[in-house]
Amino acid sequence: MQCFMPRSNKVPDLPLVANKRHSKKGNKDIEALRGTEYHLSRLMRPDDANVVGNVHGGIILKMIEEAGSIVCTRHCNTQNGDRCVAALVRVEKTEFLSPVFIGEVAHVSAEITYTSEHSLEVQAKVMAENILTGAMKLANKAALWYVPCSLQNVEKITEVPPIKYASAEQEEEGRKRYETQKKERLETKARTEELVVPPSKPEQHTVGFSQSSLIHLVGPLDCTLHDYVHGGVTMKLMDEVAGIVAARHCNTNVVTVAVDAINFHRKIKKGSILTVSGRLTYTSNRSMEIEVLVDVSSLVEPEIGQYRAVSAFFVFISLDKYNRVMSVPPLKIKGEEEQRRFEEGNARYLQSKAKRASNQESQQ
Repeated sequence: MQCFMPRSNKVPDLPLVANKRHSKKGNKDIEALRGTEYHLSRLMRPDDANVVGNVHGGIILKMIEEAGSIVCTRHCNTQNGDRCVAALVRVEKTEFLSPVFIGEVAHVSAEITYTSEHSLEVQAKVMAENILTGAMKLANKAALWYVPCSLQNVEKITEVPPIKYASAEQEEEGRKRYETQKKERLETKARTEELVVPPSKPEQHTVGFSQSSLIHLVGPLDCTLHDYVHGGVTMKLMDEVAGIVAARHCNTNVVTVAVDAINFHRKIKKGSILTVSGRLTYTSNRSMEIEVLVDVSSLVEPEIGQYRAVSAFFVFISLDKYNRVMSVPPLKIKGEEEQRRFEEGNARYLQSKAKRASNQESQQ
């Protein structure tokens, strides 16, 4: 069962593309009716979860991206001009706050919180509902950035209609977030390191022992109207590979607890072959950091060659049969490159730990 619906019954079912015959006043009315929020709900099924019933983090990420894409595409088509579809370009670091289980309903709310001339920020929140008791819990919060791509020319980024802010302070805070993510996105290059082929019989708890890859052929169901892959599809595949790596290392139930900022460096077209690879880079006492790389080659245009489209770090924890956090086996380091990646992972771990402590203090 799957249900995509606005929460308010007052919002009529409007077409995605506004009729060009609408007057300026008519377009303003449509924008007011559609608003800058979208809500999506779906019952979590057995095929959304692992063998013990925990819903995969990739499923939640995919739902968040779908909601964000819809609200941004609707908003950008409330003005006259080129029709467009919103494309995901960045996901800020996000943490999974509570596990979601089979039989619960995931409610995703996505709201446009800032617009620049050519981009939109979406703040998303996921609530998990136990439909037997009515209990609700906050499962996930995330921030995503989109750009509108013209349907006539995918390389053309169209202008974004501005949104109304509650105050000048709110607009200024959004502008600061925009400048920060823009700087980080420009400074972040696709990680070009190649995965080392592990030995035929790698030692347990080494990088080579748990290193994993999957290959996926991009089909029509994975794509937007432009025939390019939805960002949510890519993130789901990345989470699957990271989960396999974590499970091989611990040999226990594992769940996603955080994803570092994800930058989509290049588009992925229909007919492409994705090689999604993951390897452990760092372990603390109770968490594992997995680097995931997405390499792309074309099935129909081999002259394009292979390129790296996305890279990110996923953080997993190990759980016992009562869903209590367990210690994870320490990672055995082999060589200077693994040591360098381990130290970089440790720095990210300490930075995240300090940020969480700071946030907790500010909330008290």
